[in-house]
Amino acid sequence: MRIAAIADIHGNYLALEAVRADIRSHGIEDIINLGDMASGALDARRTMDRLMALDAVHVLGNHDRYLIDRQPATMGSWDRPAHAELDESHLGWLRAIPATRVFQGEVFLCHATPASDEVYWLERVHPDGTVAMADLESIETAAEGIAQRLILCAHSHMARAVRLRDGRLIVNPGSVGCPGYRDVHPYPHVVEAGSPDARYAILESMGDDWSVTFRHVPYDHAAMAALARRNGKPELASALATGWIR
Repeated sequence: MRIAAIADIHGNYLALEAVRADIRSHGIEDIINLGDMASGALDARRTMDRLMALDAVHVLGNHDRYLIDRQPATMGSWDRPAHAELDESHLGWLRAIPATRVFQGEVFLCHATPASDEVYWLERVHPDGTVAMADLESIETAAEGIAQRLILCAHSHMARAVRLRDGRLIVNPGSVGCPGYRDVHPYPHVVEAGSPDARYAILESMGDDWSVTFRHVPYDHAAMAALARRNGKPELASALATGWIR
C-alpha cells in the first residue's frame, strides 16, 4: 500500500494543485487529507471546490471546525474571510467529515491529537516561545489505545516522523499551503518552515512496517504571497514568499 498524506492547505489552491500533480507523477491513488482546508487569507472557495472533487479520505481540522461550529462574528481573522467565501454546500460537506478515522484498518488519522484538534502532538511550545520536539513519554501517552502501526497527524505544519518504542510510527506530513504562521496558544510563538515549498508525505507499507518520504514541491508561491498581501496579511505573505515570518 502506498498513500499520500496532505494537510494544512489553508486556502492555498495553487500549492494543492502542485502537490496533487506530484502525487499523480508517483502513481499514487490513495490520498489522505488531515484537515485545515480553507481558513486563511487566500482562496477558500476555490480550494474547497477542488477538495470536494478530489477522491480522498478526509478528517476535520480545528479551523474546519471553527467554520461550522460558531457564528462569523466570533470567528478569528483566518476563519471569518474564509467563511464569507463559502456557501452551504461547502459547509455541509465539512459537517459530514469526522474528527478521527481509521483508513483501511491500518492507519489512524487525526488532525492534531486523538483527543484534541488544537494541541500539537509531536511538538511543545515553551513559555519563552521556543517550539521544540515533545518528549517521547508525552507523545506515547497521547497514542495510548491506538492499535494501528501508522498514525498520521498534522496541525503544527512541521514535517516530522517519530518512532514509538513499541514500533508504531507517527508522521506529520507538514503543510501543503502555509509554511509559516504566528500563534498565541499555549504561549506566543512562531512556526517557520524555512522554504516556501508545498509539503506532503508518501507512506509505503513494508510488511509490518512503514516507510515515509517527505516531499517539498515548488509551485508559484509568489502568486499566493501577492494574494495574501492584497488581502491585508503581510506576515502570511512573507511566509508564502520565503518560508519565514518577517
